[in-house]
Amino acid sequence: MALELKNIYKVYPNGYQAISDFNLEIKDKEFIVLVGPSGCGKSTTLRMIAGLEEITHGDFLINGKKVNKLSPKDRGIAMVFQSYALYPTLTVYENMAFALDLAGFDEDVIENKVKKTARILGLTPYLDRLPRALSGGQRQRVALGRAIIRNASIFLMDEPLSNLDARQRVSMRSELLRIHREVGSTTIYVTHDQIEAMTMASRIVCMDVGVIKQVGTPEELYFHPKNLFVAGFIGDPPMNFITGKIENKHFTSFDGYYNFIVDEFNDEQLAQLEGKNITLAYRPEAAVIDSNLEGDRDYLKMTGKVEVYEMLGDLQNVYLNVGEEKTIIKAKPEIKIEIDDELVYYIKKTDFHFFLTDTTNVVEFDENGKLVEEEKQEVLCDEASKETDILNDDESNDVKVDSEDNDIDDLGKIDK
Repeated sequence: MALELKNIYKVYPNGYQAISDFNLEIKDKEFIVLVGPSGCGKSTTLRMIAGLEEITHGDFLINGKKVNKLSPKDRGIAMVFQSYALYPTLTVYENMAFALDLAGFDEDVIENKVKKTARILGLTPYLDRLPRALSGGQRQRVALGRAIIRNASIFLMDEPLSNLDARQRVSMRSELLRIHREVGSTTIYVTHDQIEAMTMASRIVCMDVGVIKQVGTPEELYFHPKNLFVAGFIGDPPMNFITGKIENKHFTSFDGYYNFIVDEFNDEQLAQLEGKNITLAYRPEAAVIDSNLEGDRDYLKMTGKVEVYEMLGDLQNVYLNVGEEKTIIKAKPEIKIEIDDELVYYIKKTDFHFFLTDTTNVVEFDENGKLVEEEKQEVLCDEASKETDILNDDESNDVKVDSEDNDIDDLGKIDK
């Protein structure tokens, strides 16, 4: 199913605006991940898609049809929550068959559907067990099975792996991707864990305070962040930041520690950046510890005092004081590092990212070579003034989506 959210706002009765001007198109069979810190609005967005929260303003469309007013059971959507929500006195088989039994399916049809779903999820050996006899990962797969068995065209997952331990989360990530490929449903997945987002998503929607900060593939968000928030949120450890100014074609940090010629922009571009507050950023893995690079004009030499280091096996995270900035770099495990060492490392100049500090946006120039520096203004939704125009939209514009319209299965009336 293709979904579209157009100019979506969510304003609560107390005036709190949880979602602002949310616009997103989701292609059929995509695996979309909404990621951001707690309170950014990702779960609220998911609940509006499910029909559990009312949309204050904007349009939600499924295959081009507006469905704002449709009840959750009429949207062809299945949800998997953080809690497993299994019936403790029913076996795995009975938990998965429960909705089919309520819908009046014949026993042989129920058996075929349950066994087919169990094979997809690797639950066949556990069909006779009660939930208490299962591991956390197995319980989560049963919860997934209850959603899959409904043949829904859209799956919504709200932090389904957060109750699992680290090892189980790793294995379940690959399981979810395999299930997604086999079932072929459009999936929207909510998480605060950027590693889950990077490893699972076909596209990531990175959110903060109810606003989309960037949409793109994991590679796009990692290698080409559009603003300081995405640069600092995506990546583990996050990017390092240095604040300063462009003056006389040089970047000079505010603490005076850095002063070097900026080669990444031409003279015309540097003239537009003259006097601008700039935040310079680089990834921890961009650091190279190699004395042979001394004097190489393609690299910038940096020196920092080691505060802490973490041996992770295949690499080390090294925490440094560089000037007045706290910095993290990655180093090979064979490099000997001690606390309070003065560590010299090099950053290739092409690995630097430049951001306008005042707008937090990446430095970029339009097709005419002009610096793009407009900060997008957040549009506030006045719930009171729009109440009659928005909240009381003509319900006739909302079209019920059923199996005759692009095969969306009715969640409340499971297709036999």
